[in-house]
Order: sequence, then C-alpha cells, then structure tokens
Amino acid sequence: MTPDLTILGIESSCDDTAAAVVRGTPDNAHILSSVVFGQVALHANYGGVVPEIAARAHAEKIDHCVEDALRQSGQTLADIDAIAVTAGPGLIGGVLSGVMCAKGLSVTTGKPLIGVNHLAGHALTPRLTDNVAFPYLMLLVSGGHCQFLLVEGSDSYRRLGGTIDDAPGEAFDKTARLLALPQPGGPSVEQAATAGDPHKFKLPRPLLDRDGCDMSFSGLKTALLRARDGIVAEHGGLPAQERSDLCASFQQAVADVLAEKSRRALEVYLALDPARPVLAVAGGVAANAVIRTELQGICAKLDTDFVAPPLALCTDNAAMIAYAGLARFALGDVDDLTLSARPRWPLDKTSPALLGSGKKGAKA
Repeated sequence: MTPDLTILGIESSCDDTAAAVVRGTPDNAHILSSVVFGQVALHANYGGVVPEIAARAHAEKIDHCVEDALRQSGQTLADIDAIAVTAGPGLIGGVLSGVMCAKGLSVTTGKPLIGVNHLAGHALTPRLTDNVAFPYLMLLVSGGHCQFLLVEGSDSYRRLGGTIDDAPGEAFDKTARLLALPQPGGPSVEQAATAGDPHKFKLPRPLLDRDGCDMSFSGLKTALLRARDGIVAEHGGLPAQERSDLCASFQQAVADVLAEKSRRALEVYLALDPARPVLAVAGGVAANAVIRTELQGICAKLDTDFVAPPLALCTDNAAMIAYAGLARFALGDVDDLTLSARPRWPLDKTSPALLGSGKKGAKA
C-alpha cells in the first residue's frame, strides 16, 4: 500500500503566484491549503499580462505564498516529503522565480525537488478532485493553451488536437480590448453577451471544414474587428447594444468550435472503449456558461460524463502542481539542482509541434 505523501507545490508560470500543500496518494489525495496571489490589478491598464511586471511580482510574493500555505496547512517544512514546482511552460521570468525558490528550499531542507509540467498539473486535476480513472479526455482551454489531451496515465499524454494560433482565452482578452471592455476579457465579454443576440453577426467557425481536432481563433478575432469597424463607421461610435451583440456572436462562435471539435475528439477517445467515459475540462475559459452548456450537451449525446473541477482549481493554482508532483514522486521520479525553467515544454513529445520550433522548442 502506497504511504501518504505530503507535497509542497509552487506555481508561477503566468500572472498568479501560488503555493499549496497536498497530502495523500495518487488515488486519494486532498488539499491541506491553497494560496493564490493574483495580479489582475497590476496588468489592468495594459490590456494583458506584461511579462516584466509579472516576473517582478512573483519575486516579491512567492516567499510569502509558501509561508502562508504552510501556515494554513498546519505543516512545517520538516513535515514535507518533497517540493514540486512548475518548471514550464510559461513566461520565463515567472517560471524562473518559482524554480529558484523551490531549489533554495530543497537545498536548505534536503527535501527532494520535483519539476512539474504546468499542463500536466491541469491535466491531472480531475484525478485530484474527482478521482477520475485513466484513460480520460481532457480539454485544456485557457488564456495560453487549448488542447485535447488523452490522459492515459500520470506520465502518459497523447494530444489529439489543439489551437494552431491563439488560445480561446487570449481571443476573449483581445476581443474585450477591441470593444473597450475591462480585463480580464473572459468575464467581461460573457457579461456583455448576456444582453446580446448570438446570431446577429455571422462570424466564422474556423477549421470546422477540415478533418481533425485542431482549432484556430485568430481569424475569428479579425472578423470581429472588421464587424466592429463597420459599426463604428455607420454609427460614429459603438452603441452598447451592438457591442453586446458582437460579444454574444463571438462567444457563440467559440462555443460552436469547441463543441464540434470536442465531439470529434470524443469519437477518437470512445474508440478505446473506456469503462467510464469522461470529458474533463480545465482552464479559465471552462468557466464560461455558454461554452460549458455546449460541452455538456455533446457529452450527453455521447453518453459521456462531464467533469469540471471547481473554478479555483480550473485556473492556475499550486494544488494541481503539488498533486502532479505527488504522482511523479510516487513513481520514484525526482529532479536535481540542474532542473531548469523552460518557456516551452509540450506534454506530448511524439506529436508534431502545433506552435513554434527553433532553439526554444515547440510551444505545444
């Protein structure tokens, strides 16, 4: 029987500084504490995350996050079995802050160091929250990522498809900026869309005319820009109702693309004949009510369970990193002080790159 492990997790890959303590086994773990310092106010005036500002904030907050997580969990560093940290992918300044903090703690305490892929943290969250059995299908849909992952084990992932350009969350943020809505864009666009007509503007559904599960959202953003410019030229500005209609039409287009691509990915997954078919979602965009309703409808038609962890565990957090580290540690996987921060780190190392290449490697 696998003994309970207590893992300290550290996350700093984008604009959330986080630390958490998780205890248990890969099949039965629970969160003792989870602390997140957000940076929304720091980036609000810039229309998006500024990497230099984010890195500075991580460096200032990360020690306090660790202290708070330990205090809230009732644990000390002496009680921790290992230290897990996001080692990529992400904004390199932030990732480096987390890795250096974890290395310092590892050297000081003698505790093992475990580098975790940020995407693995998201992908394994359904195991932490709902004890979902392998294999399951994961849709990771956030500001920086959009992938369908067939999760076959804690160290085995197969990408079925993903975005070839913008992630949906990025497209929501850019849409909010184009329509003079506040950041973060996802909640702002969703709120404005409640008063809009999702069929008012005929926006494209990119790549639905092509086979496979790959997606594209940059053309949708461009189409929205042209529609906005046409309204401004006609009215001498952007009326509130027209803005709501644009938001609703954009949101529905994203939902339609994700729903159809999810259906295709589910067909591939269901061919494996899993005992309990599950589509799990993670990432901030998964909180969108329209998108979630569309995905639930697809799952109902295909007799597949829909699993969405609580929002606090869908967005960036350190509990998922601690759990992913726990799963690695249970397999005997640890790192040494040569662990490096990586801006790019695809989970599936066998599939062709969707984004980027060159010296830094593929983004996804």
